[in-house]
This record gives sequence, structure tokens and C-alpha cells, in this order.
Amino acid sequence: MKITLFTSDKTRHNYLIKLLSQVCKKLFVVQEKSKNLSETTPDNYIKSEIVNDYFKKVNTAQKKIFGDKYNVSKIKNTKILDIQSGSLSKISIDKISDFLKSDVYVVFGSSYIKNELVNFLIKKKAINIHMGISPYYRGTDCNFWALFDGNVHLVGSTIHLLSKGLDNGPVLFHAVSNLKTDIFEYTMSTVKSAFISISEKIHNKSIFDINPIAQDNSKEIRYSQKKDFNEKTIKEFLKKRIDLNAKDLDPTLLKEPYILDN
Repeated sequence: MKITLFTSDKTRHNYLIKLLSQVCKKLFVVQEKSKNLSETTPDNYIKSEIVNDYFKKVNTAQKKIFGDKYNVSKIKNTKILDIQSGSLSKISIDKISDFLKSDVYVVFGSSYIKNELVNFLIKKKAINIHMGISPYYRGTDCNFWALFDGNVHLVGSTIHLLSKGLDNGPVLFHAVSNLKTDIFEYTMSTVKSAFISISEKIHNKSIFDINPIAQDNSKEIRYSQKKDFNEKTIKEFLKKRIDLNAKDLDPTLLKEPYILDN
């Protein structure tokens, strides 16, 4: 089996590369390289002391959940094409033709995909990993907002078919976590839950047997944008006393949830 992955270059993205390389014969990766080489505030967020401190907590949790950095360039069955962050929407299909001959296509953490590439990926039933439980939370920083709203039971990941709309493709399944000792580790562990579950389902080929269901947009709680995530909301968030066990997981709200327990 051949897999193509569109992703970014932080530790969690490289962890996914490592996982997928273990369940396929050949892995092709189109990897967007951040301008900011450190594991701090992402390129497309405002830079301030408060925002930087917030992302320091995020990255501490990332290291705790995913370990140290991975040298994915040395994985033998993996071919990586490095491109500049944010340039995926401009890339020509001809330039990456060797990367578009796979059996499975996965998208996680890439910039917005459009034009001929998105049409190709939709036709190939590409799988997108959305950090947030759709259709309840769509847009950006969804798990932040689920915690902000007190909906700890709606923190997780949605694995769905790629579509032209943002996070609104048919849902394959949801991935959540029971690791609830710290709010930052909790949200990061739902990322790991998504990675492990998708790699397992690709390996045993059960991913091909899942019946996707259309999202019910009437259930949407919040559609968040980058501008909503600012110093004011971060300050308010950090002042909240969030009880991660306040609301139990409700399987009726999710589709075939995969639960990470350790």
C-alpha cells in the first residue's frame, strides 16, 4: 500500500509520518516548512508575550505526549518534498505528480488546499484530520473553544473526508482521549488518538469499510476564526477553572469514537 500525506513540520506532524511509514510499503510526504524553526508560536498567530506563553504550554504538552523530535528524513520507505509554509494552494499537480499515485491520501496540519489539487484529493476520497469535534466545533483552535465553553466532552478529533468547505466533509469517525490530568496534555492526547486510530484503521484496512455520514450543521455550537484567538480570550481561558471530568463522554454525540486510554 502507498500513502501520501500532506502535513507540517512540528514534532506531532513528524510523529504521524513515523506512524504511517510503519503501515505502508511507501509513504510520500508533502511537508510545509515553518518560517519559525522553533517549537513556539505558529507562523500565522499574533506574536505577544501572552500568546507565546500559551504556546509554550502547548509545546510542553506536545513533548510530553509525543516525545522528542523525529528525524523523518532517514525513514527508508518515506519520500519527503519540502515546501514553504502556506504555499500548498499554489503548487502545481505536475510538480508533485510522483506523490499522487497512492492508495490512501491523508491531510493533517497543512495550509488551505484549493484549485486542481483539492479537486484531485476529493476525487481520491482523501482523509482529513480536524482537531475538533465536528459538527459542533468547526474552524480554528476548536479544542481551545470547546474547553472555553465548558464542553470538555467535545474535545477531540474528527476524521472526515476532505471537502472544499472547512471541516464539513462527511465524518468517518471521531477520536478522543481519557488522559485528563492537564488541559494542554488532554487536548494534545486527542491528536495522538487521531493518529493512532487512523494508522490502525489503514493498516487493517477497516478504513475502507467505514460508511461516512454527512455533517448536521444545525448542531454547530461555534465556528471560530483566527481573529477570535487573541490576548483577551487567552487571559480569560487561563483564569477558568476547567474540570476535565465535569462532563462524561457521550457516545451518542460522536461517530464510532476511538478512545485513547494511555
